Amino acid sequence: MAVVRDLRVLLRFQGFRRLLAVRLLSQGADGVFQVALASYVVFSPERQTSAAAIASAMAVLLLPYSLVGPFAGILLDRWRRRQVFLYGNLLRALMAAVTALLVLGRVPDWLLFVSALCVTGVNRFVLAGLSAALPRVVDGERLVIANSLSPTAGTLAATAGGGLAFAVRLVVADSDAAVVLVGAVLYLSAALASLRIAKELLGPEPALLRPRLSTALAGAVRDLRAGLRHLAAPPRREAAWALTAMSLMRFCYGAMLVLLLMLCRYALTSTTDEGLALLGLALGASGAGFFAAAVLTPWAAGRLGPGGWMVVCAASAAVLVPAFGLPFATGPLLAGAFVLGLTTQGSKIATDTIVQAVIKDGFRGRIFSLYDVLFNVAFVGAAAVAALMLPPDGRSVPLVVTIAVIYAAVAATLGRFARQ
Repeated sequence: MAVVRDLRVLLRFQGFRRLLAVRLLSQGADGVFQVALASYVVFSPERQTSAAAIASAMAVLLLPYSLVGPFAGILLDRWRRRQVFLYGNLLRALMAAVTALLVLGRVPDWLLFVSALCVTGVNRFVLAGLSAALPRVVDGERLVIANSLSPTAGTLAATAGGGLAFAVRLVVADSDAAVVLVGAVLYLSAALASLRIAKELLGPEPALLRPRLSTALAGAVRDLRAGLRHLAAPPRREAAWALTAMSLMRFCYGAMLVLLLMLCRYALTSTTDEGLALLGLALGASGAGFFAAAVLTPWAAGRLGPGGWMVVCAASAAVLVPAFGLPFATGPLLAGAFVLGLTTQGSKIATDTIVQAVIKDGFRGRIFSLYDVLFNVAFVGAAAVAALMLPPDGRSVPLVVTIAVIYAAVAATLGRFARQ
């Protein structure tokens, strides 16, 4: 099988193996933490969750770090990326443990969100650093393959973490706090795994490092402007187009996720436990789509180019999302989750490859942090739009049709740019 052969080749690179271990543990912990939080906020029997409440939770958790994300990228281009993985995961382990105590204490939601905000905020540094460091551990010839397998493996690890969270919740008397503590242990394991990587290996280059925080922040606005100019320059406009398209597709994914949560909570199940189980199946189907994207993308991008593959993904989603979404039934819903996983992850792999290929190493951290900010803003915007359009049970034909139109517009625009 080609994907197994490609993975075997990549695993010969010691740096790639160790970076992959950090990614798997870190994103596995993310999956555990996110499912625990979703279970507590959305599926608690005593709560009457609405789409507006879900959108508010997403805004609280994601928007503040969207405002500081570009500045985080500037710091990421100056700090040792290995150290970011070490201290970032240690901090997340600590804050996840604090979150578990808050869940046990039944504190007000705003206090729980503040604690969770610290966990997800550090995530901005870690995920952007993982993407920025990847070209430092593989050669250019295998970068597309690495972008197919490494982020997809991380997404699958997050899906597996979600499955672990479901299992722990069933075994430990429906305790969300116990699930959060499992996430804390995985964050600690990711920090320890990062110690196996040499400090200098992941960059950035020593000449670019400014260890003092005050020095880095003093030039933040100037450096951010330089990063945007770097991205907007004609040789790199392909990356700008890819980031814009991927943000719109992330918007679509976010809107469909809110719809999925509401359907699982109310329309398709009669109890919260059944709803949580159906959500687990849908996430598993989406994870299978991620894996399919890892298998198909190197072959498809090699023949169509990364941009051409993004066109195919967007066009396919434009057709298949309404086909599977409009019945509002369990079987088509699971098929739609697979399609969204395949098309979203396939497009993300292509976007990562384009950005890494055309952005210089000294700018990658801030560009990937900007990428992350666009992801968050698109996701929260999607949740807000879904909150306005969704009825209480989650069945909304206008929302599904709107998402299909956006996918079609992305496919048409990218196709036109590719021809030019």
